[in-house]
Amino acid sequence: MKSGLAGIRAAVGQVPDPEIPVLTIADLGILRDVRLGADGGVQVTITPTYSGCPAMDTIAEDIVKTCARHGWPDVTVRRELSPAWTTDWMTDEGQRKLREFGIAPPARRGEAAGPVPVQLSVRCPRCGSPDTRELSRFGSTACKALYACTSCLEPFDYFKAL
Repeated sequence: MKSGLAGIRAAVGQVPDPEIPVLTIADLGILRDVRLGADGGVQVTITPTYSGCPAMDTIAEDIVKTCARHGWPDVTVRRELSPAWTTDWMTDEGQRKLREFGIAPPARRGEAAGPVPVQLSVRCPRCGSPDTRELSRFGSTACKALYACTSCLEPFDYFKAL
């Protein structure tokens, strides 16, 4: 079922993140580019959320499998570290999915000049209360911190802003 470049990009964009499977690599913003080479092969460029991310090998394998299922067996997956990934690349849809899954999404940092915005609290994804506290700087994965809500008493992960 070979499709054009837009079709293969859409298919690759639906590859789930193995650590947070409600998110796709497009939701996370780690899918940087999809191109067709002169030889007819597909070249996919991804940027890890951080340089030591253990999920990158699995994501690369899933990209290759997805491309093969769509009629593109010749695939090269490139990892591009510069510019470094930022949580600002996460889509609004990705932020919504995190919240619905019970993980507080990161605050947008933006690239505006001037004062650096400071997030004074993390809103609970379950009840919306800003009355939360950090329990551990590292949660179930290195990109998340463990928080607790003092209003509804539920623990939750916070996807750290990078």
